[in-house]
Order: sequence, then structure tokens, then C-alpha cells
Amino acid sequence: MSSSNAGNGARPVLRKVRGQVTSDGAGVRLTRILGTRELPDLDPFLLLDEFRSDSPDDYIGGFPDHPHRGFETVTYMLAGRMRHHDSQGNSGLLVPGSVQWMTAGRGIVHSEMPEQENGLLWGFQLWVNLPAAQKMTAPRYQDIAPERIPEVERPGVRVRVLAGRLDGVEGPVQAVATEPVYWDVHLEPGARFEAELPAGHQAFAYVYQGNARIGDTELVRGELGVLGGGNRFVATAGEEPARLIMVAGRPLREPVARYGPFVMNTREQILQAFEDFNAGRF
Repeated sequence: MSSSNAGNGARPVLRKVRGQVTSDGAGVRLTRILGTRELPDLDPFLLLDEFRSDSPDDYIGGFPDHPHRGFETVTYMLAGRMRHHDSQGNSGLLVPGSVQWMTAGRGIVHSEMPEQENGLLWGFQLWVNLPAAQKMTAPRYQDIAPERIPEVERPGVRVRVLAGRLDGVEGPVQAVATEPVYWDVHLEPGARFEAELPAGHQAFAYVYQGNARIGDTELVRGELGVLGGGNRFVATAGEEPARLIMVAGRPLREPVARYGPFVMNTREQILQAFEDFNAGRF
């Protein structure tokens, strides 16, 4: 692909980032790509984890009851099964190909536990900030089954549209403040995918299988590319099939105060969140 892409409005890769292996919850092994010292956040995105293992020791402990306030969690499953429960009495099962968009709002306590004792567990969790005006909104879930996620097919390309719009197809995630775009892009060897993106949105691409050229920059499995300005996303697979997620959202440009499971705008609001949680007000 020629370097004229940038001049044609294609978003360039400004920097490449590799994730860091860590653990969370009750010892779940995962790779943290966004939310590290190298890349603390990417307004409005606060964290991106990939969990992928076929060893039960890496995931069986799951994520027991824990609180959230002030942001949204997005869980997208590629393989395996995860059961969630929350303090409002909701329960649901995440299966391969499903997505859960949870708006924590003013506060919720929930658990996410593997509903399997062996086999591959693979997926992503993304944290998306909420604007100050919506941080204390009522919590809600959008549990979206695999068959509800539309797919767009082009020659050599298949895209699952979780959020946003592509070729006139609207993703099922609704009424989210950051106007997100979330595509799972599957490319056959050598295939090229090109699509419009909102010009003002912050965006990134993460390759989770094979390798792909984003604009003029090669990304291999496990690399995230922070995208620069422009109104088009262009990805081309190498000699093997490639799979990647492309995520974009409207930046909030507000102060961020975060500590553990709480993301607010000021330190005082963080202290209030701890006080409310300890007093049982979630």
C-alpha cells in the first residue's frame, strides 16, 4: 500500500503497543494492552484486556463480586462461557460471539465467573469512560446474543458490527454516550478492508490473529495500533488470514480520577464512591 494513504484521509498508526501479562480477579491470567504504564488510557477508553487460555488454572477463579462506578465495561467473547451476576438480581450467560455492554453508572457490584472447567476461554474486556453528566446514571446491561450481531460481507472480508454503522448496517449496542464503533474484522489472505470512521473519534486497532497492515504500518498478533486523524480505516491482511478489533469513540476531554474499580472526575468523588460502597449503597 502506498504512502499516499494518509493524504487520502486514511488513519495512520501513530504508535504500536504490546500488552503486558498480568492477573486480575481471583488469579485470572490475562494480557493488559490499554491501561498500562506505557499506554494509561486513550480517551474515552480506559482499559483493554485480552484473556486467552486453554488451561483452567489460568481462568477458573474468575472475577468474584467486585464494584464499579462511573464507566462502562464491555465484554466480548470469542470462545468459552462466562456467567455474570449483579447486585440488582440480573444474571446472564456470555457465550462465544456474544457481547455484554454494562453501564455501571452510579454503582453496581457484579461477578463474572467461567462456566466451564476445561477448554479455551478467550475474549476481551474494554472499559469505556462515561461523561460527568452520566456518571451517576442508573446501572444497566445490554446483553447481546451472537445471532443479534449483524455481519457485513465483502470479497475476502467479514465484519461483525458490535457497535456503530458499516455499509448501512447498525450494530445492536444502543444509546452509549461516546457514540462507539466496535468492529470485529476477519480478513482472508491479502484482503483489504476500507471503511469510513467519524473523523473526530479516538480510535485503535488490535490484531489478535495473523498480521495486518493498518494504513502503512504492519501490526502482528498482540499489537495495538493507536490511530491518528482521518476519516477512513484501512486494513490489509498479510499472507495468512488476519483478525482484529477496531474500536473508536468520541473523546470526552474531561478530568479523569480513577482508583481501582471507580472512575470519576475528582479525588473527592472517588472517596465518596468508597464511602457509598462501604455503606452498602451500591
